[in-house]
Amino acid sequence: MKKRIITIAGFPGSGKSSTARGVAHSLGYEHFSSGDLFRKMAADRGLTVEEINFTAEKQKEIDREVDELLARIGREKDSFVIDSRIAFHWIPKSFKVFLDLDPRRAAERTFAHIQKNGRVSQTAVSVEEVQANTRRRIESEQKRYRSLYNLDFMDKSQFDLVVDTAANNLEQVIRHVITEYQKWLNASDHG
Repeated sequence: MKKRIITIAGFPGSGKSSTARGVAHSLGYEHFSSGDLFRKMAADRGLTVEEINFTAEKQKEIDREVDELLARIGREKDSFVIDSRIAFHWIPKSFKVFLDLDPRRAAERTFAHIQKNGRVSQTAVSVEEVQANTRRRIESEQKRYRSLYNLDFMDKSQFDLVVDTAANNLEQVIRHVITEYQKWLNASDHG
């Protein structure tokens, strides 16, 4: 049985949190961001996002804490939108979305966000620094998730929908995700 849960993964800076918030609001669903939780965990430890990723390579309980929460949400909740690298793995009956974006464009977006609003436990002085940090972060996360779960969260074949967020503005991405999610739900109701 499919769940009324949408899991949104994707490239860092692709708009996962903004898309998830918009989809949740439009559908009247609850929203959870594991990225926000991870940034808070980093800040609580006095670390940057990049530093907590490298720390998590050695301290497996960091990932397990987040992953156990995701699995619990999948078991206990309905009508939920989650932005997370690997929630799709923990909630396999969810509608799985991957937001894709060119690494340079993603770094430009993230840097602009840092400059405009600031970002918990993430700083940078240039787009190049953001891009280099993002590359190291992805490599660290791929290494950890492969070691822990034999999982590559960047493998787009695992998702029901892949959206290039460079080709669409936020409102278009939100509408596209909702349209495809409703088709997915209807197919399960009538299939």
